[in-house]
Amino acid sequence: MYFDEAEIYVESGQGGDGVVHFHREKYKPRGGPDGGDGGRGGDVILEVDPKKNTLFDFRHKSQYVADTGKNGGPNNMSGKSASDLIVSVPPGTLVFDAKSGDLLGDLVEDFQQLVVAKGGRGGRGNQHYATSRNQTPRMAEKGEPEESKTLRLELKMVADVGIVGVPNAGKSSLLSVVTNAKPKIANYPFTTLSPNLGVAKLDVETILVLADIPGLIEGAHEGVGLGFSFLRHIQRTKVLIHVLDGSAEDPLSDFSQTNSEMALFDEKIREKPQIVAFNKMDLPTASEQWPDVKNELEALGYEVMPISAVTHENVQKLLWRAAALLEDAPEPEPVEVMPVYRASEDPKAFTIEQTDEGWQVNGEAIERAAAMTYWEHRESVRRFQRLMENIGVDKALRDAGIEEGETVFVGEYALEWQD
Repeated sequence: MYFDEAEIYVESGQGGDGVVHFHREKYKPRGGPDGGDGGRGGDVILEVDPKKNTLFDFRHKSQYVADTGKNGGPNNMSGKSASDLIVSVPPGTLVFDAKSGDLLGDLVEDFQQLVVAKGGRGGRGNQHYATSRNQTPRMAEKGEPEESKTLRLELKMVADVGIVGVPNAGKSSLLSVVTNAKPKIANYPFTTLSPNLGVAKLDVETILVLADIPGLIEGAHEGVGLGFSFLRHIQRTKVLIHVLDGSAEDPLSDFSQTNSEMALFDEKIREKPQIVAFNKMDLPTASEQWPDVKNELEALGYEVMPISAVTHENVQKLLWRAAALLEDAPEPEPVEVMPVYRASEDPKAFTIEQTDEGWQVNGEAIERAAAMTYWEHRESVRRFQRLMENIGVDKALRDAGIEEGETVFVGEYALEWQD
C-alpha cells in the first residue's frame, strides 16, 4: 500500500435562501418588507496537521461535503451560516485540481490552511429590494449554489535529511537506530514500501528530521518501481545521507545508479549536500572493500564515512556531520503556487447554441443567477430578465434569430422566450 497519493471530492455548502415576508402586527396593516437573508454555506478547507505523515485516511473516506446555510426568516432574521468543514492533511501536501491539473496549493507550515471550495453566499431577503417606487417588493434571492471539485493530493515529506540508496542497503536500519521510528526491516529488497519519518535528538538544541526513502532501482526516474512516488520525497530535503551496502558485489555501481536516477528526475537534487555512509562494516566483506571505495569516492569529491547500523559504529558522528551541513544548506526552492481562485476568462462571458430543443445559454454568471432566482415570484423573474439584458444575453439571442415561443435553457431551467 502507498499512502502518498489520494483523490478526493469536495463540495462547499449552498447559501441559505432569502425570504419574501411582510411585517404583520396588530393595528399595522401595511407592514413593510422584513424578509431575512439566508446564511452563508460552509467552506471546505484543507489544514495541515503536524501529527499526520501519510494520506492513508483518504483511502477510507474520499468525499467531503460542507453544510448548507440556513434560510432567512421574518422580522429581518438572517439564517445561520454553516460551519466550515476542516479536512486535515499532513505537512508537505501538494493540492492539484484533478480535472485541469492546476496546482492549487503547497501546504508545508503547521496549521496552514487552503480554501478549496468556497461556500455560497446567502440569498437576500425582500427587505433589500424596497424602494420609494416599490415599497412591497415580492422578490428575494435563493442561496448561491455550492462549489465542487475533485482534488488530487500528493505528499512530499518535509524532512531535513533524506536517507537514500539502493534496496537493502540498510536505510531503514539506520533510521530505526537513530530515531524512534519503527520501520519494517528484513534482509530482502523492497522491505520499505512507503517513506518513513523519524526525529533524532542529538542534544538540547540540535534536532534532525530524517526521511527513509524507499530503495531506488534503475529506471526510477521514468516511474519504474514507483520511482516517481519515491523520488519526489527527496526534493524537499536539504541534506542527503547516501547509504551504501558494503557487502554488495559492487557498491560503487550502486552509488552511481542512485545518483543518476536522482539527477535524471530533478537536476537540482545533484546540488544537495551529500554524505556517503558505507554501511555494514560489521561484516568482513565490507571491511575488505572499504579502502578501495573510500579512495574512489574521495577522489570524486564526496565525503564518505564507514558505519554499522548493527553495532552503531560512527552513527552519532554521521548525524553530527549531517547537522553541520544542514546549517549551511540552502532552502529548497518553493513550489510555484497558482492562486486558488483565478478567472481564466470573464465570469460574465457566455455562449449560446441552437439545439433541436431550443437555445442553450452557458455561462458562469448567468447560470448562477438562474439558480438564485425565485421563479414563482414575478418580480424575481423580471430581475433575471434585466440581468440577461445587462450582460448581453438578450441581444445575442435576438441577433441569432430567436423567435417568440422558443425555449431558452439556462442551467437546469427552461424558459419561454417572449418579445
